[in-house]
Amino acid sequence: MNHTVQTAREIQETPLLSTGFVIRLTVIIACLAVLTLVISFGGRWFGARISLAGNTASTAAITLTIGRDTLRLPENTLRFPSQRRDGISERADLYLTWPEMQGYSKEHRERFDDVAQSSGLIFLQIAQSTMSRDMSGRLEPIYSHLMKGDGVPFANGMTLHRLRADAGYADEVLLTAPRAGAPDYVVRCALPSTPQTATSGDCQRDIKVGRDLTVLYRFSSRHLPDWDHIDAAIRHFVEARLVNASATRR
Repeated sequence: MNHTVQTAREIQETPLLSTGFVIRLTVIIACLAVLTLVISFGGRWFGARISLAGNTASTAAITLTIGRDTLRLPENTLRFPSQRRDGISERADLYLTWPEMQGYSKEHRERFDDVAQSSGLIFLQIAQSTMSRDMSGRLEPIYSHLMKGDGVPFANGMTLHRLRADAGYADEVLLTAPRAGAPDYVVRCALPSTPQTATSGDCQRDIKVGRDLTVLYRFSSRHLPDWDHIDAAIRHFVEARLVNASATRR
């Protein structure tokens, strides 16, 4: 009987949760709280990195030497992070808003992040020249021999030229336009069947800038009405960022 009473008393006095269990539970709760904070802040950081998708809004100057030319470019105009460091480079790949001619920014991030709005961008590739003539200079010695039939009038003072099937330009056409005091403007385009199917790189043209640079740029056929303004804006943008010899030696 006494044994039974003693056992009952021990059962009544035994705590429902042992001290060890409470400690383990507290540690687990603390770990979960820390994990929640890590996920919260880490998720925000990772989400921000994903939303930038390699872009940067920094306008810090990056100095690149390409061949015999040196350029000082805003960091947010360079497409690839690997090119956002000072030094010698084979080329510089840029993207600029049109008509603002600016790099990535929060204000215009939709054009960079949304493919449907990327026609509002112009893409540039700046490299050392490998040809003695730019696209306008190649019109007579090269392109004129690849044309099929006579040119036909196109919009905005331009003429459309079909290219021979064996020319190697697939479905592209050549568009030309006369310019006062300068060689004819020349651009190659893969014209879309409808304006809605235009892409950000339907048309491409190259020009020579600086001592020995070729600037190849691509833009949407939607902007063909601005062909002369785009060409002048790109030349001005690059020339304004050339570093002269004395500045390079400092």
